[in-house]
Amino acid sequence: MQSDEYKVKNETTVRLVVRWFLTFALCALHFALFTVLNAVAAEPIEADIFLKGGTLIDGTGSDGKVGDVALKGDRIVGVGKFEVKFAEWEIDCAGLVICPGFIDLHNHSDSQIVSPKTRANVNFIMQGCTTIVTGNCGSGPVDCGEYLAKINSAGAGTNVAHLLPQGSLRGKVLGSAQRKATADEIKQMRELADKAMRDGAFGMSTGLIYVPSSYADTVELIEIAKVVGKHGGIYASHIRGEGKDLLDSVGEAIKIGRDSGCPIHVSHFKASGQEAWGLIRPAAQLIEESRKTGLKVTADQYPYIASSTSLDATVLPTWSLAGGREKLLERLKDKDQSARIVKFVTERIEKSDNGERIRITSCAKHPKYVGRSIAEIAKSENSKPFDVALKIIRDGGAGIVNFGMSEEDVRYAMTLPWVATASDGRAYLPSADKPHPRSYGTFPRKIGEYSVKENVLSLAAAIRSCTSLPADILGLPDRGRLVVDHFADVVVFDPKRIRDTATFDKPHQYATGIQFVFVNGEPAVKDGEATGALAGRALKRAQPN
Repeated sequence: MQSDEYKVKNETTVRLVVRWFLTFALCALHFALFTVLNAVAAEPIEADIFLKGGTLIDGTGSDGKVGDVALKGDRIVGVGKFEVKFAEWEIDCAGLVICPGFIDLHNHSDSQIVSPKTRANVNFIMQGCTTIVTGNCGSGPVDCGEYLAKINSAGAGTNVAHLLPQGSLRGKVLGSAQRKATADEIKQMRELADKAMRDGAFGMSTGLIYVPSSYADTVELIEIAKVVGKHGGIYASHIRGEGKDLLDSVGEAIKIGRDSGCPIHVSHFKASGQEAWGLIRPAAQLIEESRKTGLKVTADQYPYIASSTSLDATVLPTWSLAGGREKLLERLKDKDQSARIVKFVTERIEKSDNGERIRITSCAKHPKYVGRSIAEIAKSENSKPFDVALKIIRDGGAGIVNFGMSEEDVRYAMTLPWVATASDGRAYLPSADKPHPRSYGTFPRKIGEYSVKENVLSLAAAIRSCTSLPADILGLPDRGRLVVDHFADVVVFDPKRIRDTATFDKPHQYATGIQFVFVNGEPAVKDGEATGALAGRALKRAQPN
């Protein structure tokens, strides 16, 4: 018995020794690998551009820390503390913030970004934007492949991602008819959607207050969105109503996303019209409840209390626009239809403080109206506000800004962690028109005014809303963060000077404080001045496995 017991104890000891030896060997191997990797990581970096000694805010929401960033070719090759063997261009960034380039999820530069006059997209480059998303609000090119090829053929100031615009898609198949799509028409739209997604579209957008987008019912939208969801795309919606029907409209977007399999994104999230003020909070709660169930629901906003669109879309009933402007003019001559239109327009004007809140931004037939409110024009012409509105509509329409949101709602929305920053603007050259200043100031306003000055949200959170959050929403895995091997879309700004200078009276004014902007490693802004570089690319959504 003693012999057997001794034998068992001896075997146990041997096993312990072997286990100890293997553990020691494994630790030694880990240490050796760690030493080798550190040695590799410590290899001096060769860079084209060396951004030295700035406060790095990486886009994830983490607080900033002082460090360096190195760019080589179109990639980031160093972040933090590292040794540089050689750099062609060293920039002292002491006292400046270095962060990822801003991504504008909601932009309307579809035609401007391929125009020789505006493809440099200077008013967005000067905000720190390095990527814009077109095809929003259901309007834009339907042939995604052709559009992206056109961008790449001549270059652009910013990168461009594209959404399939559902309104233009419907118009291509049904025109502006106000009716349900047939099964065959839905089949055609699904086939075009499939082609757009295969060509690189990042999802589909709707503009459900616009014609013909608004004529699609929920079922039709779900059927097309199913194709988008199959390809991994998002459903981005200018929802059906942003006023007192905000909750129902958010609910429709959530249903479309849930039934189609698409992540849901609510464009320019707001409560518009005084009667709707405060509804932003229950609308946010509705979204957060859906997020808790596992649905991907996000939104974006611009940091202003005024929206901007056409006068037609603001004051006319959508049924009156079926068939185009000629049909509208015919309806205005018809006694019964005209009476209905006048009644609707009158109610809309009254809700805007009798036209005080609606200001003309562009008007081809009446350029003297630009910069003035409907109420102001009516007073100067000894007329009634709704008569002025109808006169402008009969004469071809106008662009407007509508001061319809509350400052409290705007501030609340920007604190929500799933709300990104987006402009809803487009590329401009200075002109006599007075467009919404968001096209010149959105991102510096969010950061400089609401974060640095007002402290509504932290600087790190504000930058996250402009960088990694929109990248994650869109599905851009290699942009939106200061990370080695990500594309070299980088902004350097002065936190003490970053401000929007564009106003509603003087909108064509570039922001201040943006010192450098790099797009795919090329300088688009140097020492606060645009270079005119066209280093932007057409981006394509990666096909799911």
